[in-house]
Amino acid sequence: MKKSDAIALRDTALWLGAMVLFAGIAIALWPSLWSLPFWLAYGVLYGSGSDSRWHECGHMTAFRTPWMNNFVYQIASFMIIRNPVVWRASHVRHHTDSIIVGRDPEIVAMRPPDLLRIALNFLGVMDVLESVRRMLLHASGRLDADEATYVRDEDRPKVFKIARIWIVIYLCTIGLALWIGSILPLMVIGLPRLYGAWHHVMTGLLQHLGLAENVTDHRLNTRTVLMNPVSRFIYLNMNYHTEHHMFTMVPYYRLPELHELIRHELPAPDRSILAAYRRLVPVLLKQLRFEDAVIVPELPEGASPYRSEVERLRPFAV
Repeated sequence: MKKSDAIALRDTALWLGAMVLFAGIAIALWPSLWSLPFWLAYGVLYGSGSDSRWHECGHMTAFRTPWMNNFVYQIASFMIIRNPVVWRASHVRHHTDSIIVGRDPEIVAMRPPDLLRIALNFLGVMDVLESVRRMLLHASGRLDADEATYVRDEDRPKVFKIARIWIVIYLCTIGLALWIGSILPLMVIGLPRLYGAWHHVMTGLLQHLGLAENVTDHRLNTRTVLMNPVSRFIYLNMNYHTEHHMFTMVPYYRLPELHELIRHELPAPDRSILAAYRRLVPVLLKQLRFEDAVIVPELPEGASPYRSEVERLRPFAV
């Protein structure tokens, strides 16, 4: 659980530095098609890298110094268009009631899964539309019904203030784009949330989808996937997601070590992103036919057994 400012500062500097580099090259090459690969790289760091930074700094585990966590959390929340006050409360609920239907506000796809919505989210479409709707709602001084169940009364003025500041920033960006007659400002602020979303959707779907709902053993409802170093950097090691849900105060840079320490108690991780999807897709197709299909991972010999709730899942195991 030991936290390090040095490691988190290094990774944050690499993240922001790469964004500045790729955006600078893309702007210099604009509007040539040669700028496209640099926009794509910038977009992934903006539209997907912000998701993992928002998450880790929201847990206050990235940096040892609290204000550093809060500083990066605010920046990443703006990029991903998630109100930092609302989503901190939402994520607490997610960890308290992980994949408990009716309680967890962060379930990616209910059953049967809406594959069209999932596909559109690879371009950030549905997610951004919902985020903008909530931002406008908050700016008007209101919460939606779900948010009202977990956002404290004393935190609501902060929610509304942040939404209004964000709207001013976006209006200024749009105004600048209209003034210079180019979408270039929006390519830097706003649009990367769309064209760079695919990586955080690709990895985020693997956290819980296809696994058991309404259970309390994290080994049944959360998945660990071994990933390449680039994806792990973008994702901040959240591919070790079972470990993260079991021990939420362990920093992202300690999760590989934690994985090695407790792997004898956990299901074997999927060996790659592709391998995880090969196992997941058949389950989703069964669920589309309204079948009660679910993945029940096998535990290694000698591991502590699943809780008794696993018995009701066995008939539907794929």
